[in-house]
Formats: sequence, structure tokens, C-alpha cells
Amino acid sequence: MGSLTSIYVFACVFTLTLWNNVQPTVENKFIANYSSLLLTDVPKNIPLHTHVLDLSHNRISELSISEFISLYDLQLLNLSHNLITELDFNVFIFNQDLEYLDLSHNNIWKVYCQTLACLRHLDLSFNNFTVLPICEEFGTMFHLEYLGLSAMMIRRSDFRYITHLQLNTVFLTLENFFLYEPQSLTALNTKSLHIVFSANQNFNFSLLYDGMSTSENLKIVNVRYTLSYKEFPSPTLKLLKKIKTTALMLDTVDLEWPIILQIFLLIWYSPVEHLTVRNLIFRGPIGGLTAYKFVPFLSSLEQVMSLCVSMKALTLERVRNKVYYFNQEILYREFSEMNIANLTIYDAYMPHMLCPKRASSFQYINFSHNALTDELFQNCSTLAELKLLILKRNKFESLSKVSSMTRYMKSLRYLDMSSNLLRNDGAEEHCQWTKSLEELDLSSNQLTESVFGCLPVNVNKLDLHNNQITSVPQGIAELKSLKELNLASNRLADLPGCGGFSALEILNMEMNSILTPSADFFESCQRVRELEAGHNPFKCSCELQAFVRLERQSGGKLSGWPEAYVCEYPEDLKGTQLKDFHLTELACNTTLLLVTALLLTLVLVGVVAFLCIYLDVPWYVRMLWQWTQTKRRAWHECPEERETVLQFHAFISYSERDSVWVKNELIPNLEKGEGSVQLCQHERNFVPGKSIVENIINCIDKSYKSIFVLSPNFVQSEWCHYELYFAHHKLFSENCNSLILILLEPIPPYIIPARYHKLKALMAKRTYLEWPKERSKRALFWANLRAAININLPMSFEANEEENDVTFTDSITQPLIK
Repeated sequence: MGSLTSIYVFACVFTLTLWNNVQPTVENKFIANYSSLLLTDVPKNIPLHTHVLDLSHNRISELSISEFISLYDLQLLNLSHNLITELDFNVFIFNQDLEYLDLSHNNIWKVYCQTLACLRHLDLSFNNFTVLPICEEFGTMFHLEYLGLSAMMIRRSDFRYITHLQLNTVFLTLENFFLYEPQSLTALNTKSLHIVFSANQNFNFSLLYDGMSTSENLKIVNVRYTLSYKEFPSPTLKLLKKIKTTALMLDTVDLEWPIILQIFLLIWYSPVEHLTVRNLIFRGPIGGLTAYKFVPFLSSLEQVMSLCVSMKALTLERVRNKVYYFNQEILYREFSEMNIANLTIYDAYMPHMLCPKRASSFQYINFSHNALTDELFQNCSTLAELKLLILKRNKFESLSKVSSMTRYMKSLRYLDMSSNLLRNDGAEEHCQWTKSLEELDLSSNQLTESVFGCLPVNVNKLDLHNNQITSVPQGIAELKSLKELNLASNRLADLPGCGGFSALEILNMEMNSILTPSADFFESCQRVRELEAGHNPFKCSCELQAFVRLERQSGGKLSGWPEAYVCEYPEDLKGTQLKDFHLTELACNTTLLLVTALLLTLVLVGVVAFLCIYLDVPWYVRMLWQWTQTKRRAWHECPEERETVLQFHAFISYSERDSVWVKNELIPNLEKGEGSVQLCQHERNFVPGKSIVENIINCIDKSYKSIFVLSPNFVQSEWCHYELYFAHHKLFSENCNSLILILLEPIPPYIIPARYHKLKALMAKRTYLEWPKERSKRALFWANLRAAININLPMSFEANEEENDVTFTDSITQPLIK
């Protein structure tokens, strides 16, 4: 990605025809950033009122006065990491407000000086100077606080022009260094001295000795010495009286063990209060130490360290041992008996440390990133003054042994046991924490919920994040002083109650397995003022909505709301923030839902019942049932009649009140004369012994057509409606046009009952024959009627026409009253 960006920038820059087209990154009107644009010259379009100008990481090789003459307000100029070879300070003569000038990491080898009166920060480090580029004009820069220089040699006379300046920091880079005149650095008057020596050369220890006699704060990088320790220039006793340094840092140290001890003896006997050694490699056989003369130093390192008065803090970081044959217990004993307040041994592969023999002055111990085990400081009663103990990233396994380690640490306030291998060993009842412990870090271990049975009772800040805790048991332990609890990155499925944490104020439950947190949390934990519960796989449901509602009522206690609170389930709501998730009250209130469902059911039942009554549905159901039963009986009782054979041209349905017209007009005109029609009439063709409904169904089935004589009387007849229903059923079941409607008298729509919707539908959709009042039109009426029922019946039935004319009027007329 970086190479693509560089190519893009290169293409953009070099396709421009003029440099004044280059546009800076402008944070505000006083800052212009031209860094990393591959520029070879200073742009000509720099805003005139620029205060801060960044031209670093380019390819600028020359500077001219014309490029900066118009920048009267320039205060900070960064030209580091370019290709400048010669520097003329006259370039900046018109920049009278310039305070910060960084020309480090160039190829400058020659300087032409000029006074820059307001300059506070001047950095010429990491260049190619042979001698220190200190001009006489530097002596008039009375505001100068930071001075960075580089050289290959240092002489006593190099600092003669700046000895009177009160500098805060002097930074020296000594690449390819070949000459140092002793006592040269002592001419400097600075609070802090930082020296970066060449990484591939043997260090000149006179720089260390003179540096300690020059500044209060001294940092030296790349202290490497490959010659024999016998050639090592031992410090003199007079040096101890001249040392000013109180804070010393040595970074990237590679020395033989005897030389390291020599330096440590010097430092321990000096006024140095804070010693930090980083990236330390000690080499060489320890046996050679016995032949080495430490005159005029004390004969025993242990005596020196135990009698040390000035030293307060020792820090050793990233220590590597290449001495293969020596008694490590001697080294551990020296460290444990140090008369200092703070001791840090970080990343040293240290497997053990001894308990001090006598009352120790240690108040702070940091043994992080080592190989310490459960045996550390067991039954150790000499660390009564210890207040902070950091043991993270070691190999501790037993929580109960860790608790017993603190038993005699009466002043211990803070303990960090994070990133170990701690697990519950079943010995919770034997936990013996010191009562003074207030803050405990047990994060990134292998602890389960039983850890709550082995915790210090007075702890007020507890970190248990990144363990294997699935729940917070109730009643195991009451931590009445606990104010802050971190349970993030565990396996908890719900928020814990605060029954055992009555003083809890801050709770972190992020990145657990919480789907629907309990809504009663805020009632149980009323003193909690901050809850971090984001980044959980929330299931957006009614329970969760109740939790969110209670949170809003609680005054915004959820930290990280709303960005960290997102639905994970169900799938269609994944990614939805909880603040945008809403369900209706009906969906979440079971009682209300049941009442609503019951009311809707009752309303639906009422509507159905009304429609059934209004449309006479029970009557239709009863008729359908009777038709089905009739068909079933006919199927079982008369197998020979399963195949229905037409016996009549038409079945006549009419009201008994219209029987005079039927008998005097309809039947005579259809049955007599040429082309007579065989009619089925209930008075003569119903079979005795069968039900009326069964007779109606049989007559309709054996008739080609069904003639309905419509009149106001027909509408009022229940049996006429039965006959119409069955005939209409045949119309749909057999898909035949078998209905003939004769309108004997006009029927006003209002007298047709609402339940006779089929009659209304037939009259609205089907054509009918209307009985004419004029005699002259009746011949056409009969002709149309005959044409509508014209069909040839089977011969066997026509031959027995007289037999079929037998009537049973007396037997069926009475029950069939239409």
C-alpha cells in the first residue's frame, strides 16, 4: 500500500509544470505541510503568513534566501530527512521570529554561520560533520534551549563559544567517531545530555564519565565494548566527587560481565538516583572477575548495594545473558538486598528471586515478562514496606499460593498478576490475602467463577477480564469495598446482581455472551454510575427492549452508547443499533396480547354468527347434508340405479298457491298435443315412503330440466326454495344448463328474504320467460318454453308413459304444502 501511495504522489508531483502549483496540506491558515512529496526544491507558493512549515522527508539539496525572504511570520521550520549538504544561516536572516529549526538527518558537512536571535531549538544531528559545527554566532543565541549536533571527533575547544549558555538539552550523534579529548563535555552547561554513539564501534567510556560530570540527566545509546575487560579504563576515585547525574539511562548495552559490574559499582557509589538500562547483553566468563582488582572500590558488590544511599530506582529492561557458568543465586541475592525503593527487571527470563534476609526498603517491584513461578516470595516477611507489585506475563499457576505470597506484605496496595497461567486449584478456603490490598489485576488468566471464593475482602478495584468466568455466584463472598469490577471478555450470559457488591460504581461487561441482559440490573445495582456492556451478541427481543427502556430512565449509565450496542440476532436485525430497535407494547405484553386475541376472537365469532344467521348458512348446511345423505343411501340401496337415466323432460317447482295456473295452463299446454312433454310433478310422481327431500332430489336428478314458476307466492314457500337449491346444486355439479325460470307475476325485490341470495343471483344473471297477460302473445310463450325443454327421452320410458302417470296425490299432498 505504501509503494502505491509513493508512486501516486510521485506521478502527481512531477506531472506539474511549475512548483508553484504544489498545494500543501493545510490544517489552518498558519500551518503548511509539504512533507513526503518528493520535492527537490522549496515550493514558491507557500502562504505568506505561515507560522509552521514542514518540508521534511523530501529530496531538497539546496536552500536559498529567496525561498524564505517573504515568510516574515515563520516560527517553526522542519527540513529534516532531506539531501542538504551545505547550510548558510543567512538564508533565514529575514525570518526574525524563527524559534524552531530542524535540519537533522541530512548530509550537511559545512556550515556558514549567522546569528538567529530568537532561536530556541536547533537540531543539526545525524549529519556528516567532522567536528562539532559550533560557530561563534551560537554564543549570542541566548534563547537557545535545545541544541542537536553531530561529529566524528570532540575537542576541548569545540564548546568554547557556548559554555556560558544555559541549555536545557544537548543531543550528540557520534557516527564514525575516532577522537575524544577527555574533559571536553564538562565544558557544557546543560541539564540533559543525550549521546547516540556509533553502533559498530567500541564505546569511549570517557564520554560516560564526563557526561556524568556534566548534566543531571544523561542518556547514552549504543554502549558496546568488544575488547577484553582488562583493557577497560577504570574510573578514578576523583570522578565520584565530580558526578552530577541523578538520572542515568543506558540503552543498547553489550558488555562483558566484569565491565558491567565495574560500571554498576561506580553508579552505586555515585549520586545517581534513577538508573535505567535497556537492551542489556552481558557476556564473558564470570570467573575472570576474581582476578580483577576493584581498587579503590569496595571488595564486595553486596556491601556496596546494601550501603547505597543515593540510588532510589533501578530499571533493567530486555536483559539477555550470555554468561553460561555462574551461580545465579549470588545475582538474585544482590538484587534482593538492594537498599532502594523501586526495582524493575523486565523481560529478563528470570526464573526466581530470593526473599530479602532483612527488612527491605522496596516499595515498588516490577518483575514483568519473566519466568517466575508460584514459589516466589513464599513465607517472605521482609517486604512489609512494599506497596506496588507487578508480576504480569510470568508462569504463576495457583491463585491460593499467590494469596499466601502477599500474606506478610502489610503495605501492599496494588498487585498485577495479569497474563499468567492462574487457575482455580480447589484451595479457595486456604486463600490468605493481605488485608491492605485495594487493587488487584487478574486479567488474561484461566480463572472460572470459583475465583470469587478466593478474593481479598477489602479490594476496591478488581480486573478479571479475559478469563473463563460463566457466572457470578451469589453468596460466595461479599466484597463490600469493591467499587470497580472488570469482567469483560469472559463467558457471562447475563449481568450480575450486586448483592455481594454493595458499593459497586463501575462495571465492565463488554465482549461476553450476553443475549438479553436482565432488566432488573439497575434496581439491584442502584449505586452503579457507569456500565460498559457493549460488543455483546445482543438478541433484539422484548426483554432487551425492556432493558434499554430502563437504561434510558436511569440517566444514561451505559458507556459507549449507542455505537457499541448492536443487534446480533435475529438475522434480519443484525447490525441494527439498539437505539433504533423498537417493538410495540402489544408484541411484548403477554397479558395484553392474550386479551386482544380473545377480543378479536369474540368479534370474529360474532361476525361469523351474524353472517350465518343473515345468510341462513345453517339452512344451506342442512340442505347439503340431506343431499349428501340421499346420494349415499341411493348408492348403497339401489346399485342398479347408480347410473341415472332421464325419465322426464322437466320437473315443475311451484307454490301451492299457483297450482291453478300450473294445472290449468302449464301442464295441459305442455303434455297434450304434438310433441308432448313428460313433466314431473310432486303430486303424481313423488314415491310414497321416501322423505320429501329425497323425492325432490330424485325428481330433479331424473329430469332434463327444472322449471321454476316464480311469483311472490314462490318466494314465500320454504319447499320451493329447497327445490331451487337442489336444482342449482345440480347446475354446478353436472355443469349443465338445466334451469328454466318462468316469471308468473312480478316480484318486488324488497319481498325476497335476504337469505335467498341464490334466487336473487339467478334473477339477476339468468334470462327468464315472463307469462304474458295478452292472449295474443301466449302462443309464442309456449313455443319458447317447448324449445327450451326439447329433448328425446329413452324409448322405454316413453312407451310406459301411461304407467308413469299414476298419481299419489292423496298420499303426499298434505305434507308437501308449498
